[in-house]
Amino acid sequence: MKFLFLEPFWGDSHRAFAQGLISHSKHTIDLITLPDSFWKWRLNGAALYFYKIIPNLRAYDGLITTSLMRLSDFKALSGSSCPPVLAYFHESQLTYPQPSGKSLNFQLGFSDITTGLTADKVLFNSETHYKTFFTTLTDFIKKMPDYQPEWVTGAIRSKSGVLYPGCAFAGAPPDVSAFTDSTPPLIIWNHRWEFDKNPKDFFEALETLLETGHDFHIALLGKNDQFVPKQFIKARKRFGRRIVQYGYVPSQEKYYEWLKRGTVVISTAWQENFGMAVIEAIRWGCLPLLPKRLSYPEIIPEALHSDFLYQDNQDLATKLAYIIENVTVFQEKRKQLSEAMARFEWKNLGVLFDKVLKQLVSERIIANERH
Repeated sequence: MKFLFLEPFWGDSHRAFAQGLISHSKHTIDLITLPDSFWKWRLNGAALYFYKIIPNLRAYDGLITTSLMRLSDFKALSGSSCPPVLAYFHESQLTYPQPSGKSLNFQLGFSDITTGLTADKVLFNSETHYKTFFTTLTDFIKKMPDYQPEWVTGAIRSKSGVLYPGCAFAGAPPDVSAFTDSTPPLIIWNHRWEFDKNPKDFFEALETLLETGHDFHIALLGKNDQFVPKQFIKARKRFGRRIVQYGYVPSQEKYYEWLKRGTVVISTAWQENFGMAVIEAIRWGCLPLLPKRLSYPEIIPEALHSDFLYQDNQDLATKLAYIIENVTVFQEKRKQLSEAMARFEWKNLGVLFDKVLKQLVSERIIANERH
């Protein structure tokens, strides 16, 4: 079959997902994208742009898009020529944490709702995201002063499911028996340099290590598209020579080299619906230290939760100190973790997405035959 993928925000996890799906699907998938900037404008305006540049929607059996496009606008403009649509929710405005002093723009919240309602199938990138979305959606509807459309929660839930986005793990699978640690231990941060990833708690944990006399290096690999947050500026002065990489590494090959050298990858995020960066780091040999919330309990095998999921900042600092003092003790668990991440590879998930796409089209055909 033939599908059209409309990606209004071509960057990071959105780009990786689209590329992975296209390269691992047995179907033909054409792709149209917009750059990963001005996200609010993309969400509100991408549908108008895409509508005008697509020569013939009827040439496709189905359409794939993400929640950063107002699907209801696109379908209203396209009318009967629009094929059945799969909407993939990497993130949702309803569940995204707001910076201090700001509150949710209700219009953005309603974009999630109308996209969910007008899609033929909705997929979330983790069980955590799925559950949080519907809990938050119910609370959001209750905020309306009157005429609350309580029916929308059930309507969206009835066509929703969960399917992890898949990871490429470029290159040959790592030789888990050959994992070695840097000396001194190398601590990895490979998240965006933004408030929702909570760098403040990360650097406070490193400060505790410093105060207790531990030796370590730091690689700050995350992407920063705008200004450098003050926590990173302060950290550069505070940790000095210990920071062996400061800033985004555009080369995928060099990025993976840093991960292979890493001892520990840490997340202190307030928001994480899947955790592709963490999964990549674990696959290439980093030991994880992750909060016991968000999507992380889904990612880490349950038998290893007590070692690698922390309860609070104090627990993070304690577990981090123990790991870097006793790295060799964790060699077997490091192998277990790396091998466990293989379940997220595209070669394992691509067939599941193809099954969803086939079902998407067949259900439309059956519906049309009934009418």
